[in-house]
Amino acid sequence: MIFNAFERMVARRYLSSRREEGFVSVIAGFSLAGIALGVATLIIVMSVMNGFRAELLDRILGLNGHMGVYGLTNQPLTDFDRIVTEISMLQGVTKVIPTVEGQVLVSRNRLASGAIVRGVRASDIRARKIISSNIRAGTLDNFKGKSSVIIGTRMARKFGVGPNDTIRLISPQSNATAFGSVPRSKKYRVAALFEVGMFEYDSSFVFMPLKAAQVYFKSKGAVSKIEVFLDDPDLVPTLRSEIPRAAGMPLRLVDWQQANASFFNAIKVERNVMFLILTLIILVAAFNIISGMIMMVKDKGRDIAILRTMGATRGMVMRIFLLAGASVGVIGTAVGFALGVAFAGNIETIRQWIQSLTGAELFAAEIYFLSQLPSVVETGDVISVVGMSLCLSFLATLYPAWRAARLDPVEALRYE
Repeated sequence: MIFNAFERMVARRYLSSRREEGFVSVIAGFSLAGIALGVATLIIVMSVMNGFRAELLDRILGLNGHMGVYGLTNQPLTDFDRIVTEISMLQGVTKVIPTVEGQVLVSRNRLASGAIVRGVRASDIRARKIISSNIRAGTLDNFKGKSSVIIGTRMARKFGVGPNDTIRLISPQSNATAFGSVPRSKKYRVAALFEVGMFEYDSSFVFMPLKAAQVYFKSKGAVSKIEVFLDDPDLVPTLRSEIPRAAGMPLRLVDWQQANASFFNAIKVERNVMFLILTLIILVAAFNIISGMIMMVKDKGRDIAILRTMGATRGMVMRIFLLAGASVGVIGTAVGFALGVAFAGNIETIRQWIQSLTGAELFAAEIYFLSQLPSVVETGDVISVVGMSLCLSFLATLYPAWRAARLDPVEALRYE
C-alpha cells in the first residue's frame, strides 16, 4: 500500500480533535462540509439541467417531429399524399404526418386566448403516443367529423370546458360578405383533453381533424407542412438531401435543431455557467484545506521534529500530511456524492414536500414550461464532479505536506 499502518495512525491522530488543537479539527470539519456541499450541489444542478433538456427535447420532438417539410415560399403542399408515401420509404423515417396549421383566437364566455390549430388525421393522432397516451378526459373515438377538436387540460381549465362542451375558434382570415370582411368564426365540440406536461402545449394547442382544418383554413386538398419523425434525431443531416430527391421536387426543410437552436443553446450556456459558478464552492473548501493543513503543520512542528529524530524520513512525513489532508477531501466528496445522487433522484418528491410544508409554489409551470421538476443523473457528469473534487483536494494538500517534509528538526527543537 502507498500508506503504511504507522502513517495512517499518525494522520488519524492529527485529525482527531483535542482540547489544545481543536481549532484545526474545526477547520477540517468546515472544509469537509464545504466539499460535500459543493459536490452535492453540482450533481443536483447538473442533473436538473440534464432533466430539463431531456424532457423538453422529448416533448418538443414528440409533438413537432424532427423535420418539417414545407413548400417553397411557404406555398401549401397539394400533392402531399404522394410526398408522404415517398418520404415514408426512406431509411430511418418512422412516421410522416401531413398537417394543416394556423393561428386562431379561442373564445368562450367572454374569455379569449390565442392558440395554434393543427389539423391531423385521426390515425396520425393515435400514432403520437405523447398525445394518445396522455388523454385525461374524453376519448379519441370522438375525434372525427367537421366540428370536433382536442385541447390541452390547461386551456380547458382556463375556459371551464370539458368533453362535449363547445368552444369558438376565430380565424384572422376573413370571409368576404355584403357588409365587408368578417373574421371566420365557428363553434367546435371538445372531444378529449390531453396533457403532455409542457405548459405551452397544454395551454395553447388545438388539434382538429385534417379535413375539418382544410375547410376552416380554406386549404382544400392541401396541407401547410409535413412532419417527419425519425428513429434517431442525429439522422437529420443525412436525410436533408434525400427528402427532396425522394419527393421529386424542391422543398424547404426545417429541422428540430434550427427551430429550437436558441432555446437549447441557452440551456447549454446556462448549464456550463452554473457548473463554473458552483465549482467555486469546492475551490473555496479546498483553500480551507490548505489553511487548515498549514496551521496543523505549524502546531505539529515539535512532533514532526521528534518523528524525524526517531528515524522518520521526509517521505513518511509528507505522506502523513498528504493522507491527513486528502482524507478530508475524500470523505467530503463521498458524502457529497451520496447526498447529491439521493437528492437528485427524489427531487420532485422533495419539492412537493417543501411546497406542501411552506404553501409556496416553488416550480411554476407558466415560467419553467414543465409541470414537474425533471432530473436525469448522468454518469459522465457525476464522474467529472467527483474527479474534480478529488483532484482539488489532493492539490490542496501538496504544499502543506511539502512544508512539513522540509521542516528542519534542529530548528524546530532549538527553543523547546
